[in-house]
Amino acid sequence: MKFVVLALLAAVATAAPQYAAPPRYTDSLEHAAIIRDDRVHEEDGRYSVDVETDNGIILSQSGSPSGPDGAVVKAGQYSYTAPDGTPVVVKFVADENGYQPQSDLLPVAPEFPHPIPQFVLDQIAFAATEEPRRYSYDD
Repeated sequence: MKFVVLALLAAVATAAPQYAAPPRYTDSLEHAAIIRDDRVHEEDGRYSVDVETDNGIILSQSGSPSGPDGAVVKAGQYSYTAPDGTPVVVKFVADENGYQPQSDLLPVAPEFPHPIPQFVLDQIAFAATEEPRRYSYDD
């Protein structure tokens, strides 16, 4: 009996998945030197930042507390070269409507393939008026 239990334990131990340690990304990172770092902070809360590294990363951003309740509104752009060599440029605004990036590389939803016929729109409108009546208990 002890032999059967020992054999089962050995079978389970050898069948268990063997996980390798995840790769350490810090081992393969190259450090980029900052070749430009211009920062301006005004007393009224306005600021601007311009940073450039020797590997081609560029960030330009400015902001001011001009949003609702003094929230900071930011605008700027950053650029870099993707690993496949594609130049990436992202322009952005961050305000009361959230972060709004713009780039040719960002995915865009496809356009609807055709216009919606009027009779379909009429039916949708009719169904919307019928919905409240469906749950009324006055009948």
